Amino acid sequence: MSLPTSEPAPNLSQLLAFYVEAGVDCALGDEPVDRLAELEPAPAPAIREPPPAPIARPVPAAPVLSGLAGPPAPDAAIASARELARTAPTLESLRDLLEKFDGCALKATASRLVFADGNPKARVMFVGEAPGRDEDIEGLPFVGRSGKLLDRMIAAIGLDRTKVYIANVIPWRPPGNRTPTPQETQICLPFVQRQIELVNPDVLVTLGNPSTQTLLGTREGIMRTRGKWFDYDTGTRSIRALPTFHPAYLLRSPSYKRMSWQDLRAIAKVLAT
Repeated sequence: MSLPTSEPAPNLSQLLAFYVEAGVDCALGDEPVDRLAELEPAPAPAIREPPPAPIARPVPAAPVLSGLAGPPAPDAAIASARELARTAPTLESLRDLLEKFDGCALKATASRLVFADGNPKARVMFVGEAPGRDEDIEGLPFVGRSGKLLDRMIAAIGLDRTKVYIANVIPWRPPGNRTPTPQETQICLPFVQRQIELVNPDVLVTLGNPSTQTLLGTREGIMRTRGKWFDYDTGTRSIRALPTFHPAYLLRSPSYKRMSWQDLRAIAKVLAT
């Protein structure tokens, strides 16, 4: 019985070919690694002391520049307007107070104050909502297209600007002719109320829905209120008040001019007594 002969050891080329076939395609290190040996525990990380907290130093307060201060809060502005308005003994002093009043932001965007026009002793007073572009330029109420129509309307009952007094609830033009906000209206309201008291007309004509609702305290629209007589209480007397369409609305809806003519005739009838 012959003993099996031992196979010759593989050479380097054969060994590399075996490793490739087994999926070994790269060497991880030059020295063999004993995977079964116990790993030495990793050294604990050094504990770093936290950096000292920065020393808080007081920050000096920024200086207050009065010229850059904005308008006061709405409640404070309304209260200030009420206090100032009641102190005005004349229309001239009321105008001066408005010129100096900084409680309404509209003053900063308007070109000028639009206070009033006409006869301060007139028996009839017209009040609109706010100035427009033309009024802002000239500083007088109702001088644009709607103002020209108002002139023709009052001329139809024998009146002109020397026999009436014209004002607005808001004395400054809102930017872009936008609708005044409720806060802006409430801030300006005490001034126009005092203006009505000082003029003390026999007839107060509110032009358009905003003026009517603001001055007469109604929530109804102009379609329901126009042509109806209201009582406007100044605190010392009651003035007869009549709402009618704003001239600007009549320019857009001329079919309502007939109703306005009826309102004007009612005004003329009262003035004739």
